[in-house]
Amino acid sequence: MAYRDNTKVIHIGDRVIGGGNPILIQSMTNTRTEDVKATVEQIKRLEAAGCEIIRCTVPNEEAAKALKEIKKEISIPLVADIHFDYKMAIAAMENGADKIRINPGNIGSRERIEAVVSCAKERNIPIRVGVNSGSLEKELVEKYHGVTAEGLVESAIDKVGIIEDIGYDNMVVSIKSSNVMLCAKAHELLAEKCKYPLHVGITEAGTLYGGNIKSSIGLGIILSQGIGDTIRVSLSGDPVEEIKTAKFILRTLGLREGGIEVVSCPTCGRTKIDLIGLANQVETLAANYPLNIKVAVMGCAVNGPGEAKEADIGIAGGDGEGLLIKKGEIVRKMPENQLLAALKDELDHWG
Repeated sequence: MAYRDNTKVIHIGDRVIGGGNPILIQSMTNTRTEDVKATVEQIKRLEAAGCEIIRCTVPNEEAAKALKEIKKEISIPLVADIHFDYKMAIAAMENGADKIRINPGNIGSRERIEAVVSCAKERNIPIRVGVNSGSLEKELVEKYHGVTAEGLVESAIDKVGIIEDIGYDNMVVSIKSSNVMLCAKAHELLAEKCKYPLHVGITEAGTLYGGNIKSSIGLGIILSQGIGDTIRVSLSGDPVEEIKTAKFILRTLGLREGGIEVVSCPTCGRTKIDLIGLANQVETLAANYPLNIKVAVMGCAVNGPGEAKEADIGIAGGDGEGLLIKKGEIVRKMPENQLLAALKDELDHWG
């Protein structure tokens, strides 16, 4: 049985994670939270792409107050990201945050942590306890002779224990590192010891290219072991790309259905069309349909039909002409420049 089947059920606004519920996709805005208009516009784009929980930074009072206005315009739960200032955590909750993300290690004294937990308890708002390899306590670095998976897990369990001692157990836990294998090992260790839902991600993963590879490997290893209740792909770029990648990872692992899977051949010397351009156009087109099917884009009219036989529908290009294929069978031949329109027409009338 997967670890995620046995984690505590946690409500974040009107969404639920843990206890075997579907893994939800998160992202974080990169606008100034104080700029309500820009932040709402970005969140709506993320919602449209499939984001299910959104996080905004709350560095000051103005940002905390902006949450109230942002909440009026969006349809997904809003998480307040807090660093250092416990007063901002309280202000965020007072202004409607559905969850807060804190690292108790940098919030300060026990009294400050108690003040934050008391406010959360009063409103039954979940707390995401976050531990990051970049800010691991000095004593744990010394104890384990460096930043290790064991040190990260000990730090996380310690922080969870502080909040439990105060009398609160409405928590989500995250341990993050930019080191993929260290992060994977830490999650394996933590899953054995933690009853709370785990927020999984590879922090500071990098650019669209490198970050996608690191996130796919890291999340693939962790999620395939039955670990993880909600995920965020961290990329340096448009956060909408994070959602696209997260959805693809979950679908590839068989953890989510829905959405068209586009497959395409790698091209070879037989390719006589702009296959790369066509495949990109098909991928963009496919994102607009909720269909749970596989679409193939092949660059060779000779082998294309056979290679695309596992796809529900496909197109294959030749020398100025192309084929429309269904389950490996040629349905229609047409000029190359009509392939995309023909595919769109099929998708529009699928079912």
